[in-house]
Amino acid sequence: MSGQDSAFSEMPEEQCDVRLRRLLFRSWNRGTQESDLILGSFAEASLASFDSVQLDHFESLLECSDPDLFDWMFGAAVPPVQHNNDVMNRLREFCSLPDRIESLKTQEQ
Repeated sequence: MSGQDSAFSEMPEEQCDVRLRRLLFRSWNRGTQESDLILGSFAEASLASFDSVQLDHFESLLECSDPDLFDWMFGAAVPPVQHNNDVMNRLREFCSLPDRIESLKTQEQ
């Protein structure tokens, strides 16, 4: 964790682990293969470095519909203010990396 958020760093380690595992599970089990691959891969690459505010932002994104998320991630629409944050920016960056796209295509096969 970043150390910026003392409330999260003061949580018992077990609670932190449970939250991370739940978010990771939810990311890999969205219901569509495309969402699972993108959000699951992003979660694996990013969650461990998130502070509690960023985890809150990511958890909030997981509540959104896949079509909305895809529009926001790939620039077809601007996310609403509550979702237009550093986590959405990192997710957009993650999706825009050319080698990431090739990696996801390989995982699909």
